[in-house]
Amino acid sequence: MASHGLTYEGCNFLRQRLVLSALSGKRVKIKNIRSKDDEPGLRDFEANFIRLLDKLTNGSTIEINQTGTVLVYQPGLLYGGTVEHDCNPQRSIGYYLEALLMLGPFMKSPLKATLRGVTNDLTDPTVDLLKSTALPVMKKFGIDGEGFDIKVVKRGMAPGGGGEVVFTCPVRKTVRPVQLTDPGKIKRIRGVAYSVRVSPQMGNRIVESARGILNQFLPDIYIYTDHMKGANSGKSPGFGLTLVAETLNGCFLSAEMSSMPQGQGDPILPEDLGRNCAKLLLEEIYRGGCVDSSNQSLALLLMTLGQQDVSKVLLGPLSPYTIEFLRHIRDFFQIMFKIEVQKPLEDERKGGDKVLMTCVGVGYSNISKTLK
Repeated sequence: MASHGLTYEGCNFLRQRLVLSALSGKRVKIKNIRSKDDEPGLRDFEANFIRLLDKLTNGSTIEINQTGTVLVYQPGLLYGGTVEHDCNPQRSIGYYLEALLMLGPFMKSPLKATLRGVTNDLTDPTVDLLKSTALPVMKKFGIDGEGFDIKVVKRGMAPGGGGEVVFTCPVRKTVRPVQLTDPGKIKRIRGVAYSVRVSPQMGNRIVESARGILNQFLPDIYIYTDHMKGANSGKSPGFGLTLVAETLNGCFLSAEMSSMPQGQGDPILPEDLGRNCAKLLLEEIYRGGCVDSSNQSLALLLMTLGQQDVSKVLLGPLSPYTIEFLRHIRDFFQIMFKIEVQKPLEDERKGGDKVLMTCVGVGYSNISKTLK
């Protein structure tokens, strides 16, 4: 397969490019990675991500020049199996897990990945969020089974980390097309307030303040507290909240907040954190759509890889990350989405403008899955 491949510049969207390269089998070359920077080249967490990809594939070649400013990736077969990986604490496990969610169903053998590092931080989606929103999105596309789960064995807050997460995913031959055009009304809100190496009372304080806002709209709210102790609580103190609103049609919208890492910035009171997180959730509900903003690209990828049939998904306003992802899908799979903006009527209380995304899947089939 000596395809000429694709060439990009810069360090942005590195994950997107490598994941799509692994799925499409197209070689990708990325140059000028922070070439003007005082410390040029790949960061540790990016190199760490490339090593994780290498563990998952068989026969991929990776070339990086001396300064780390040029990367050439020729993907191999997605192999899967049992993988253990220590993630770089600069980014949370969510950064690595998002890519695994996209690759997991297309492995040769079912994936069981044990990732160690930071489970909850401020920049990346936390493990709790991915568990409660990304998995339901994938189930809609027919990726399901007994072994489909994300387990938080140990929590680890930034900066020390020390958390552990196990992600298991069955393989699928094909992805089924979906029609998700009506999210329906919000019926209940679930959440988890977690705290490690701080007083267990913190969790209760977060829950009370979040409920103070959300109970004005909805009676069915259940936020449970998760206080991990001893060896399971990682190396750094911290607390946070993940909230998920479920609609009548089984769509999930989420929001989350974590406390500032120890020794950085101003500390935040658990009451403020609970209130702010509840407001973020209301904001996400206003943006609406059948998939929340953190999982837009996952849904669009699964639509692209679906069977050769029409898929439709209603999304809220597209995030900048998603917009770039659409450009990459065009490069790697030659798929263009039809995008229709839908403005809600004046008297309907449907929140902000929505975007209806339509495409015909490429009929991607898992070539490495052996026929039994």
